[in-house]
Amino acid sequence: MTTTNTAIRMGSIRTAMTDPALLRLLTWLSPAFPTGAFAYSHGLEWAVEAADVTDRDSFCEWLRDVLRHGAGRNDAIILRHAHRAAGDPGALEELAALAAATAPGRERQGESLGQGNAFLLAAGPWRGNLMAGLERVPYPVALGALAGRAAIAEDDAALGFLQAFAGNLVSAAVRLVPLGQTAGLAVLAALESDLLAVAESTRGATLDALGGACFRADIAAMRHETQYTRLFRS
Repeated sequence: MTTTNTAIRMGSIRTAMTDPALLRLLTWLSPAFPTGAFAYSHGLEWAVEAADVTDRDSFCEWLRDVLRHGAGRNDAIILRHAHRAAGDPGALEELAALAAATAPGRERQGESLGQGNAFLLAAGPWRGNLMAGLERVPYPVALGALAGRAAIAEDDAALGFLQAFAGNLVSAAVRLVPLGQTAGLAVLAALESDLLAVAESTRGATLDALGGACFRADIAAMRHETQYTRLFRS
């Protein structure tokens, strides 16, 4: 009995290990994947200067709001729709235009377009001619479409994207606030339920649900354009 059970378990492991979907998602969302995410703070740099964010707790609340009521939620909705439209070039083109238009400011739009185009360039070995000819592809559209084409589960792609988005901003906060690495990890741990909630709430959301209420963070992103001393591009 033990031998049989072991063989069954080993067979399951071999089956899972031969599926490249998870491996691809981990590769594309790795901090080492060259999307340039390290160069953007999503307005956090101004929020720190304006003393909206001063420590671990205030940063945690700032990031929670961005995830639940700002770009985190919107981008997850867009990513899901791009995932479903992976085989429809016309729909992807329309979605890319809509996603670019949802950005509340020039730097936010540049952040999404810059990362999206960099992602497509780096993902060349996997993407083939997907979105060929499009010059302005927001990041959630690029990632969602490629994940759909690669048969990566939509929920996995959405949750992975949200976690990577939060992780990039934690990395920026470690440098800007500044926070210690331990405090930054504590923020990620505290936001696990929020990440899961946003992923769940966006599953059935239509494009009509796009919108936000993160006004202070949006204003920070706009004011960052004229901030005197800057480490980040947004």
